[in-house]
Parts: sequence; C-alpha cells; structure tokens
Amino acid sequence: MSTARTNILTALIATLAFSSVTSATVAAPATEIAQVASYIVQAPSLAEARAAVLAAGGTITHELGIIDGVGATLTLEQLEALRQIEGLEVQSDAMTRTQGGTVPNQYARQLLKVDALAAQGINGTGVTVAILDTGIWYSRNEVKNDLNGTNKIRVMYDAVANKVQNTPDQSGHGSHVASIIGSPQATLNDQPLGIAPMAKLVAVKAFDLNGQGSYANVIRGLDWIRTNKATYNIRVLNLSFGATPQSFYWNDPLAKAVMKLWQAGVVVVASAGNWGPNAQSITVPGNVPYVITVGAMTDNYTPSNGADDRLASFSSAGPTYEGFVKPEIVAPGGHMPGKNDNGTMTIPKAHPQYATTNDMTFTMSGTSQSAAVVSGVVALMLQAQPTLTPNQVKCKLMSSARPAVDGTSKLAYTVFQQGAGQINAYDAVYSTKTTCANVGLDIAADLAGTKRFGGPARQKADGTFYVVDAAGQPINQQGYLWNNGYLWNQGYLWSNGYLWNNGYLWSNGYLWNNGYLWNNGYLWSNSFVPSTTSVSGVNHWVEQE
Repeated sequence: MSTARTNILTALIATLAFSSVTSATVAAPATEIAQVASYIVQAPSLAEARAAVLAAGGTITHELGIIDGVGATLTLEQLEALRQIEGLEVQSDAMTRTQGGTVPNQYARQLLKVDALAAQGINGTGVTVAILDTGIWYSRNEVKNDLNGTNKIRVMYDAVANKVQNTPDQSGHGSHVASIIGSPQATLNDQPLGIAPMAKLVAVKAFDLNGQGSYANVIRGLDWIRTNKATYNIRVLNLSFGATPQSFYWNDPLAKAVMKLWQAGVVVVASAGNWGPNAQSITVPGNVPYVITVGAMTDNYTPSNGADDRLASFSSAGPTYEGFVKPEIVAPGGHMPGKNDNGTMTIPKAHPQYATTNDMTFTMSGTSQSAAVVSGVVALMLQAQPTLTPNQVKCKLMSSARPAVDGTSKLAYTVFQQGAGQINAYDAVYSTKTTCANVGLDIAADLAGTKRFGGPARQKADGTFYVVDAAGQPINQQGYLWNNGYLWNQGYLWSNGYLWNNGYLWSNGYLWNNGYLWNNGYLWSNSFVPSTTSVSGVNHWVEQE
C-alpha cells in the first residue's frame, strides 16, 4: 500500500474517532450549518475519496470515477479536516459557462470543401459525436434526424439529474451547436446545414437555461461519456464551453477528466473562448495541451470573396499559462445559422433580431460554433479512416490548415491567434501526415503525475510573445517554421516554468477558497471566490461578425 493511501486511512481512523466523541457531546453551531459549500475531493481511488468525505461527515453529491474523486458538500470544519489528509486534493466546485424563411447558406461547407467530400459519400456515416452542453432540441426533425429522416440522437443523458432522459434544451446553445455539426436541413444552395449530417449524436446535458453548470456536473457528464463510449461508438466529443483557468491544467479536475477521454481514444474538440483578442485568454478545457482547441474566423458576410476573410475579434488567443500555443486551428464561427426554438429558448428570446420564426433558424457567432464545425469535420475524417487516433486526427487537421498571410507572405495573425491556420476539410481527410501533433508529450505520465509538461512560448520584456525550439532558441519573429512543420506544437518537460511579464506562475499551494495565490504573492483575482454560485459555462454571447 502506498504512503499516500496509508496516510489517508490513518487520517480516516483519527477523523472517525474524533467525530464519534464530538458528535455525541457538542451540537454544531447554527452559523456553521449555514456555511456549507460544494467541493471536489480527489484521492488515489474513488473509494478512498468517498470514504474520506463520509468519515469527515460530508455529503456525497457526485461520484466522479473519471478523476478518482467525488463531489461533496462540506462545512468549513469538514473542509479543514479533509485538507489535513495527505494524498487528498480538495477543490471548490467552480462552475462553467457555455461559449455563446429558408436557412441561409452555410458558408463553412463550401469554404472548407465539405461539399466536395459529400459528393464522394463522406457525410459522417458510422461516427457518433457526443455534445456536452445545454441539451438538444429532440422534438425538431432538422436537429434530431439525418438525411434519410432517421433519428440520429442515440441517447440523451442529463448529468444534473444523473439519469438517461429527454431533458429539454431551455438555452438553445446546445441545439445550435448540434445543428451545425449534423443538421440535414437544406440551405439556400441546397446543401445541408450541418457539416456531418449522417453522424449520430449523443446529448449530455450539464448546463441550465442560462448556460451555467458546475464543475461536478460537467465532470459527471464526462465520466458518463467515458463509461458509455463503446456502447454508442462515441469517437468525437464537442466541448463548446469554457471557464477561466485557476491552476495549472494538470491540477484542474475538469481538465484531468478531458485528458482521460483523449487517452481513451475520443477526439476532444474544445472552443478557445470568446475573450479575444487579448493574449492568454484561452479558457478551460481549451487550455489542455492534448486536445484540439479551435478559434474563430469570419467570411465578413462575403462568402464568394475570400480576400476579406479575417480572424473574429472575439476569438481567444494564447499562449496558455503553461507556455503552449493555442488555438491549434481556426474555423468559421461568425454569423453561423443553426436551429433553435426561437419562442421559448433563452438565447434567441434575448436576441430576437437574429431569429426567424417560420423555420426556427437562429444566427450566432462564437468559438462555440467554430468548435462545432471542427467536430463535424472530424466525423468526416473518421468515416474515411476509422482507425485514426486522436493524435493523428489533430496532426492531419493542423498539417492541412492554411494560415492567413498578408501581401508580403508574412502571417496576418500570430501563431498564438490562428495556430496552423484555417482548416480545410477535404485536405484533412486526404492528408498523409500523422505524427506532427503532441510531440514530446506523454499523457499517461501526465495523468499519473510523474511528468509535467510546458510549451515553447516565451515573453519578451516588451510583453510580446515568441516561440523557441528545443534548445531554447527563438524560431523566428512569427514563431512558425514553414519548412519543418509545427515545432510550436511540442511539449517539453516542465522545469521552472515561465514567469510572464503580465501574469505570474501558480505555486503548488494555490488557494481555491479565496482566489489563487501565485508564487510571488500576486492574487489571480481578488474578486474570484469559487463557490456554488461561481460560474463556468457555455461561451458568452458576442455580437455577429
């Protein structure tokens, strides 16, 4: 038995002995009873996490086997007792937030050459995409059916209620994302609205009508997906939501759960966030180095003129606080048509100017939409080559992407804004590149805690960022090796980390209860107090671009 487990068991015995005495003699003060909050408790195993919480007198709310932990409500006294036990990690259950007549043309299909693949019969057949979001509008044929009129929704799981059931999408965010991925409805150019209209869908609801949800519910949804991925042949997972990073990615329980799914063979596509154009604005779980993080571009309302296409102003930019270049790619995310119940759902009711009532089409912009485009493209790739691994899919997407350049052939946007550039679905399907992604990373060692990894981003004294090679030498002013691929996508063993000029390295003793203390005493956010009312959720609303 490991030292950590021995310490946990020893502490449990002490806690139980202490509780048996005090509970019989002293009643808990009324003020303490009121100070109950939600937390995530991790241990070497689910059983030990559960036993520790129960021994301390806490209440189990979620079993989160994917991260060897539980969700629990604890008093301040119970919280302090658990934090004294070596081998336990106790973190506040912060919340997440989703990124936010005839159907108009889906310009993404033509721009990315999806139509050319469709002509070859590549339309997502045989691939299941899971969508963890606000749910799906399961009563609307343009959302739930495929090109043959057959129901494409394989199952709906409500992570809040912890049961398989058809829970309505009250927000509209999840339905919009789902329709971009796979709606069969014809657009003005007689092409389907969705990128992969024959793909099957699994809906996992973890967010409410306002697009908010707790870490524990999101992780429970991820746990359910891992448990049921073989049953429903889940190959792709769309995560169009984000939360502000509050620790290194390897210490974040949500990020850890996402890594487990990538390790299990699920291609995870995450939105970069709608907090651009500022640097270091990538949200969780898009900051996880392994997954495919997607920024947004727009055609500027001129689908036939590529000269004025541009990066969306809201698209979050890297690097991450661990030095990784993000996003890896960009995809259409401006004024994207999708399906919503415009009379009842929260988002279209709040923005009626972008809704049509006759066919329930709604236009929305965001990296949520660009992530959905990429999830659909990944379904096409996996139909064409079912044996591809997540790393191979990521490499093919990046190697076939096309960076935006200016009139002098220099990058129009930095590598921290556009990554490898705009994806091209046709070229991604037929790309022969398979080994260019996540080089130098070891997800098994990362999850085991035996190795940690940082990326190649550095910052100059003037605040600008640049990229170095394995020897620590700058690649060039743009951070891009045109002839040698994507060295900026590599990871290196973590040493002392990176001390940014406008941001500071987390210490291992970050404080989840009153903000996050960095190693030089700088408080991440004086106003951030994770609690049951803290929010993490679907990407926030941005105006159309």
